[in-house]
Amino acid sequence: MQSSLTSAMRDLKAHMDALLAARVLTSSDDWAVSIGRAVSIQTAADDVMRAVVGQARQEGASWQAVGDALGVSRQAAFQRYGKPTDPRTGESMTSPPLPDAAELAVAVIEDLVAGRWTPIAEQFDPAMRDGLSEDALAAAWTQVVGLSGTLESHGEPEVLRAGDVTIANTALWLEAGDYTARIAFRDDRTIAGLHLVEGKAS
Repeated sequence: MQSSLTSAMRDLKAHMDALLAARVLTSSDDWAVSIGRAVSIQTAADDVMRAVVGQARQEGASWQAVGDALGVSRQAAFQRYGKPTDPRTGESMTSPPLPDAAELAVAVIEDLVAGRWTPIAEQFDPAMRDGLSEDALAAAWTQVVGLSGTLESHGEPEVLRAGDVTIANTALWLEAGDYTARIAFRDDRTIAGLHLVEGKAS
C-alpha cells in the first residue's frame, strides 16, 4: 500500500512540474495547455487521496474516522472511496460517476425554478415517468416555495456513485429555508430519482 502512495505522489509531482514548465514553454495567451495540465493535477491528487484512504483503511481506520477527516458522513466517504462488491456476482461495483452529472443537475434545478416541467419530465426513466407526473412535480416545487420562498442561490453539486446510478446532491438556499436537491442519474443520463430534502443532505 505504501508503494501505491509513493507512486501516486510521484505522478502528482510530475504533473505539477509539467504545469510549471508549460507556462514557460507556451505563449502567455495560450491557456488551454495549462488548463489541461491543471486537470491532470486534480486527477493525480485524487489518486493520492485514494491511496491515503486505502492505507488508512488497511491499517484499521473506520469509515467514520475517514468521513470525519474529510468533513463528510461515513456513508459519503465509503461511497467515494470504498470498494463494494456485488453480493450477487462477487464483482466490483466501483465505477466512476457520470462525467457531466453536476451540469445535468444544475440544468434540472434551473428548469425547476423557471417552472419548465416538461424538459425535466422528458429526462425521466420509465419508472420515474410512471411515478411522477409533471403536475405532481410542479405541485411539489410550489409547496417548497410556499414554505420557504424563492430560490436565492444554490451550491456546487456533490457527485457520487451509488451502485448503478450517479447521485448529485445540490444545496438550495431559499429565502426562508435550506434544502438539498438529490437527483439520481442513470448512465444514459435519464433521471432515476428526484427528491427535495429539507436541510443539508449528509
